[in-house]
Amino acid sequence: MPEADKKPHYDVTAGLIQKDGKLLISRRAKGTHLEGLWEFPGGKQEVGEDLRECLAREIREELGIEARVGAPILTMDHEYADKCISLHVFNCTWVKGDPLPLQCQEVRWVSWDELYKFTFPPPDMEVIERLTRENEAGSREQGVGSKEQGGWSRE
Repeated sequence: MPEADKKPHYDVTAGLIQKDGKLLISRRAKGTHLEGLWEFPGGKQEVGEDLRECLAREIREELGIEARVGAPILTMDHEYADKCISLHVFNCTWVKGDPLPLQCQEVRWVSWDELYKFTFPPPDMEVIERLTRENEAGSREQGVGSKEQGGWSRE
């Protein structure tokens, strides 16, 4: 049996929350897995919850804001030493409220180019790198990063 089959698997959501051309990122709370790293807001799916509901709930709980969860952008699978995750990334639009660090250390609105100044967990970094490559290549075949398909574009 492969090692990954012995580890628990979790479906986790993340939102690329946009407002005025910026993305919202949050810094993981002290005492949590990957504490101090920056991430796209979101969290673990609960039993009976669909992915969009999960993301909207996590955004409300962690940041105290309302965001419209849009189209899925991509899913990244990642294996940690003690678990495996599927990170489901969605395009989101800020609707109302000022983000507060309710369940995290800090929140910031940043431009796409500023993301590289922050340390992200491996799955989030993979998302940034993949979307950057897709955007720079101008690839629209699969809609990754394409506004027409509900994705995020740096433009």
